[in-house]
Amino acid sequence: MRYPEFLKENGTIGLVAPSFGCTFEPYKSCMDEAINRFKAMGYSVVEGPNCRKADGIGISSTPKNCGTELTDSYVSSDSDILISCGGGELMCEILDYVDFAAIKNATPKWFLGYSDNTNFTFLLNTICDTASIYGPCVGAFGMSELHPALNDTIKAICGQLNRVSGYESFELESKKDEEHPLEPYNLTEKKELKLFMGEAEVNQLSTFQGIITGGCLDCLANLVGTKYDNVKAFNEKYKDEGIVWFLEACDLNVMAIRRALWNLDAAGWFKNAKGFIIGRPWAAWKQEMMGLNQYNAVTGILGKYNVPIIMDADIGHLPPAMPIISGADATVSVVGKNIEIEYKLN
Repeated sequence: MRYPEFLKENGTIGLVAPSFGCTFEPYKSCMDEAINRFKAMGYSVVEGPNCRKADGIGISSTPKNCGTELTDSYVSSDSDILISCGGGELMCEILDYVDFAAIKNATPKWFLGYSDNTNFTFLLNTICDTASIYGPCVGAFGMSELHPALNDTIKAICGQLNRVSGYESFELESKKDEEHPLEPYNLTEKKELKLFMGEAEVNQLSTFQGIITGGCLDCLANLVGTKYDNVKAFNEKYKDEGIVWFLEACDLNVMAIRRALWNLDAAGWFKNAKGFIIGRPWAAWKQEMMGLNQYNAVTGILGKYNVPIIMDADIGHLPPAMPIISGADATVSVVGKNIEIEYKLN
């Protein structure tokens, strides 16, 4: 696994929009304020050509424009790291225009984003053998008060985060809107992990370790069986270390979550799984359909591996979210009622 250099003092942050750009509120003000914050911290910021565009469908511009921007920004020496402007819907369509060979041969660079950006954070791991960071997009850094999760993410891109823990509470309903674009997280819900060993719910889990990878299930299920599915080779390369999978869902209901996991499982993706970290599902939170809920939607497919499953973890679309250094050698523990991940970059 290739690990990029971290952001140095007075370094340059590049912004790219392989999914949505920041053209309307509250996203525009959020990005502007994030840029101001990063500049006040001493960093320079350069914007890709699509960051303030909205002429695409489900993404900032045409698939060709987005793929070209992502490739050019990654291989360029104009920036030290890249942060995505936002998530979206159809980033998968840009992949034919991303030059993965050029990216694999370029000096590695940290890319930060989540949700639709799984189409790059995950493929950096599995195709380019390069680490990435699964975490908030740029607008989150514009809020009036940075949550510890956002400070943790800044530490991650600066190489100051070897261990990260979950947080006490989370947001179900955001107060951010067009008139209040910089509202901090609305933390109304207490975080409570659910722990499983196989299909059985337990009170404690043993520590587990492996190369951590994963992302948004909505995107991962879409990649299975395509020419971008390099998981078989990835599993083979890291069979001795094993894989820690982190997974979270956005628009999927509980039935769709189970179908997506079945799809990945049937494709052999979980062959070398050492354990699973499952984030809070956005659309399926506390949903029940025909005897299926957010828990047995997962354990009904993954339970057969008889490895630890940590659910309702601080990952994904119900913030705050721990930054995941995807591609790192990760040691995962449950300490008290909280999750801890220790990262080792070999």
